[in-house]
Amino acid sequence: MTMVMTYPDRSSRWLLVGSLALNLFFVGTIAALSVRHFVATPQSAATERPRTAAARIERLAAPLPAADADRLRAALQARATEAEGAREALNRAYERVQAALRAQPFDPAQLRAAMADARVARPPYEQIMQDIVVTAAAGMSPDGRIKLADGAQRPSNAR
Repeated sequence: MTMVMTYPDRSSRWLLVGSLALNLFFVGTIAALSVRHFVATPQSAATERPRTAAARIERLAAPLPAADADRLRAALQARATEAEGAREALNRAYERVQAALRAQPFDPAQLRAAMADARVARPPYEQIMQDIVVTAAAGMSPDGRIKLADGAQRPSNAR
């Protein structure tokens, strides 16, 4: 009995190499997505923007020329206690909404009441913040007001 060794032809070898490469690609992709999911999720809470009046003003001031940004910060400083108090009241109202949504058993009346509190808490905060912007804008350069207008259009500034 003789043994005959046959070697795979060239196309079979390339098919094997291609299959191995494709499998490695999929394994790498799955590993990367898994790592991103399990590692990035806890960090998202740490990178959440602070919900304060000062943080909101800083987001608005960031693209402004230095002198105009200082005017905006000074306008906040003049009403910082009032602005932060209104923001804290709004934050507490949002926390009550979140607590009502998480409550077991769920109580729609409790959620409605918490949402009503949030609706009541928002206008005073917005009024103070708008007054701060008006006060600062009155002394700003035209370029600063344009940049402020561009930044104020983003709905993320309301947070």
